[in-house]
Amino acid sequence: MMRIVTVVGARPQFVKAATVSRAIREAYAGQLAEVLIHTGQHHDEGMSQVFFEEMAIPAPQYHLGIAGGGHGAMTGRMLEAVETVLLRERPDWVVVHGDTNSTLAGALAAAKLHIPIAHVEAGLRSFNMRMPEEVNRILTDRISTLLFCPTGLAVENLRAEGVAKGIHQVGDVMYDAALFYRDRAREGSDCLARLALQPGGFALATCHRAENTDDPVRLQGILQGLAECAQRLPVVFPVHPRTRQRVEQLGLGDRLAGIQVVSPLPFLDMVALEQAARVILTDSGGVQKEAFFFGVPCITLRDETEWVETVTLGGNRLVGAEPARMAAALAEIEALPRGAAGTGMGIYGNGQAAREICALLLQGPPG
Repeated sequence: MMRIVTVVGARPQFVKAATVSRAIREAYAGQLAEVLIHTGQHHDEGMSQVFFEEMAIPAPQYHLGIAGGGHGAMTGRMLEAVETVLLRERPDWVVVHGDTNSTLAGALAAAKLHIPIAHVEAGLRSFNMRMPEEVNRILTDRISTLLFCPTGLAVENLRAEGVAKGIHQVGDVMYDAALFYRDRAREGSDCLARLALQPGGFALATCHRAENTDDPVRLQGILQGLAECAQRLPVVFPVHPRTRQRVEQLGLGDRLAGIQVVSPLPFLDMVALEQAARVILTDSGGVQKEAFFFGVPCITLRDETEWVETVTLGGNRLVGAEPARMAAALAEIEALPRGAAGTGMGIYGNGQAAREICALLLQGPPG
């Protein structure tokens, strides 16, 4: 039986890993065995444990408990700890997802032990090297044996960088997850009732990226823009722990007046809100895509996105951290009938990405 070690650490990775873990259990039991390492990068219960429970992800065999500190310190501690686990488990593959410090640490540990690496969500590029995520994804792609790309553009990006082997366009595991969980969220979440929200009658906001939270000017601009949006449409804002800390440190708490601030939400609650929102404002790559999958207009609080297709197909608008651009995008969206967001699901596959990934892993490293 082929042994796989999967390394995760952050909310988006839990969602992606859940699809592959489910495919292993349902279609490849007896052929693939998975050991799950949780680095602890998202250690808050609302950002971690509840996702494993709601998504029926097997409990991690290893929880490293590594969180906090600078990028170098965090990645270094993860690298050391993951290496120890890999020496014990001796897997045939190490599977990493996305672009976090956990992704890079898992890939580096495997590379130095000569264990083949499979990168799920390979080939994405924002072309902004100031983003830690961009550095992580580029380095991970360079040392991976199999590169599982969600779109044709991701394949083109790798080809342009000279990567010639191991590239597979499999579709997006996040689309697999959206299809699987959308009805479960509608039926199983009472979040709309708890928060006294009406479908199509509110905006959903998230903000967590370091480029926004660590820059006082950008963070202040985003909060001002959300406050102005709240004068036209109720805004629900599940606040990431990093964002909450920065708001307190910078004394910006008064900027949240008029915004419905809540703690990080369980996965099914978040999916229920995404589907019911009139508009989503976010700096999250995963939330951008989920908005697109559900046909909800998205306003992205960044200057660029690695999910270019969501913009070119009309479902997403890039506004940076400027309140005036946020307001203009909101006005444009309000003028459209609900459900008019651009769609184009075919570019993200057919909802079977996880099973294709498992089949390719079983074939072993390319010759």
